[in-house]
Amino acid sequence: MTIKSMTGFARTEGHVGNVAWVWELRAVNGRGLDLRLRLPPGYEQMEPRVREAAGRSLVRGNVSINLNIKRSEGVTQIRLNDAALGQVLAALEAVRARVGGEAPRADQILAMRGVLEVAEGDDDPEAIAARQEALMAGLATALDRLNAMRAEEGARLAAVLSAQLTSIETLVAQVAASPAHTPEAMRQKLKEQVARILGETSQLDEARLYQEAALLATRADVEEELKRLGAHIAAARALLKGKDPSGRRFDFLAQEFNREANTLCSKSADTEITRIGLELKAVIDQMREQVQNIE
Repeated sequence: MTIKSMTGFARTEGHVGNVAWVWELRAVNGRGLDLRLRLPPGYEQMEPRVREAAGRSLVRGNVSINLNIKRSEGVTQIRLNDAALGQVLAALEAVRARVGGEAPRADQILAMRGVLEVAEGDDDPEAIAARQEALMAGLATALDRLNAMRAEEGARLAAVLSAQLTSIETLVAQVAASPAHTPEAMRQKLKEQVARILGETSQLDEARLYQEAALLATRADVEEELKRLGAHIAAARALLKGKDPSGRRFDFLAQEFNREANTLCSKSADTEITRIGLELKAVIDQMREQVQNIE
């Protein structure tokens, strides 16, 4: 089984030259893929590559990617990005021309992202490129570890879902084997109810009684619901064995399971079938909770 969970954690660390680094990845459930990056000053230019690498490796989940950098030696410099500053000043002037207002203070301008850059004073372009490649290799390892953890959790999740599908199949079989929804069972039940209301001495038209029982049995027929539930069970087991991410499809299928169980309970005219139907709904609800964790 290749189902993956959406939750997991991974950490990698290493060093290149006089720089030590640590990647930490945390993932939880999400409707789509939501990446939240936290890169240290001076490494913002790596964000597109980080997002691309994560997008190739992950399909769904809210994922936090943090990079921590520690430099053992060297001089750190803060540089003014003239191009970014020019764009910020032009934008501020355009806003003031339209709405007025006071000019921003220098500290407010310097606080804007990209105006100031942190650089390592003794790094040449080749050293910076080598460091980035080492960091991207470390990120790739962290993504592999995150996926391995999600796969392990997915295997446990698949075992739980498989057991729940077996329980659903057993309950469906119990409903199918119950004679309570046959015309003969309906006739006997209707006869007992009429006798209890009108008295044992009442003369009952057996032919009319059988017709009414057949009509009730037709209204209470759940064969179509049982067939659809059987088809849903087969589809769910196929998803468990599939290789592609199936969380969204499994979620939709769980909704269809619930729909059929609701219809079965609403049609039931027998206490035993109602009891089985309610138990079926409970198992389906448990399955729906687990499905929310599937990538």
